[in-house]
Amino acid sequence: MNRKAARIIAIVLALVMLFSVCWMLIDAVTASARVTQAEINRLRDEKKEYEKKKQEIQSRINTIEFERMTEVAKKTVLDDRISLTGMEIDNISETIDQYVVLIAEKQVEVIEAQDREDTQLKLYRSRVRDMEENGVISYLEIIFDSTSFSDLLARIDFVGDIMRADEITYHNLIKAKHETEAAEEALRQTKLEMEEEKVQLEIKEEELLEQLAEANELIAQIQANLDTENALYQETAAEEARLQREINAKAEELRKQEERDRIAAISRVRGTGELIWPVPSSGYVSSGFGIRMHPVFRVMRQHFGIDIGANHGANVIAADSGRVITSAYNSSYGNYIVISHGNVNGVTMTTLYAHLSSRRVSEGANVTKGQVIGLIGSTGISTGPHLHFEVTVNGSRINPMSRL
Repeated sequence: MNRKAARIIAIVLALVMLFSVCWMLIDAVTASARVTQAEINRLRDEKKEYEKKKQEIQSRINTIEFERMTEVAKKTVLDDRISLTGMEIDNISETIDQYVVLIAEKQVEVIEAQDREDTQLKLYRSRVRDMEENGVISYLEIIFDSTSFSDLLARIDFVGDIMRADEITYHNLIKAKHETEAAEEALRQTKLEMEEEKVQLEIKEEELLEQLAEANELIAQIQANLDTENALYQETAAEEARLQREINAKAEELRKQEERDRIAAISRVRGTGELIWPVPSSGYVSSGFGIRMHPVFRVMRQHFGIDIGANHGANVIAADSGRVITSAYNSSYGNYIVISHGNVNGVTMTTLYAHLSSRRVSEGANVTKGQVIGLIGSTGISTGPHLHFEVTVNGSRINPMSRL
């Protein structure tokens, strides 16, 4: 009898320890899921901001004022809308990635909940089997084997503890069953939410294609109007010259700052002088350096860089390490970035990346060779998705192919 009582006590203690471990696992998984859900909520708030900004732009497009704008001004507004749609696509893609993580966590929760239910069911079946085999007689044997009245009272309390433990085992089985059902429902709901995000992604991608077609149609209108075309050509050429002077001034100021301060942080962002290809997904040069027929203005002019054709949204990387001295939008270059690679062996070099659909770095940021700095687009005066890439050495733009 003493051995049987000891066995029952050991089972009760094992149950307590099992529940303690299970709750620790539940807390750990739940905390991880909360972090993922919080990230999803943050992305949803970010998405609402993008939608609000796009509505403002669309309202502007629908006004008479927009119709009175010049073609270049209209293209700038359309580029802003395209950039926001691209940001929405990035936002939804990131949300889907978070849902993948959350679903994996929910699947673990279902497995653990099912394991807890199976464990409880085994314990409950084992206890029912013992009751069927021994039943009330087992309890009476424990009580009648008492040696004194105080021993009798202690044994009665012990039998009560066993009965309460049996009741707890039953309730824990029901609770584990409910937890499994709740975990399975949470997993199902999370999968449904991810599918909804995938539908939204498809809608936004179609919307982006429509917006790109509208922007390209505007470029075609510019080409069809010779007077507008000539005026824009003069305006664009003057603007590009002004930007180049600004780039040279910033690069020179950074060089002087390096000489004055010799700050370790600035020295670390200096380039190697050797450039890598800025569009990893494409090696196709659609237009080279030198005199060419401008695709929009249809006049012979100097092309100060190379155009690398690529799919809209493809990664653009830093050709060398350096510091971002410009990250802005311009009616000619669209979204563009300029990186100063510092002074290497008496040579000051900068690189320019234009017509981006979006910029991933801000002015003043330090970047490393190969880091993603933007995405391929067709913003500004552009007839299709590509990267316009320029290299300036000691203030003069050179053929980038001589350095790549």
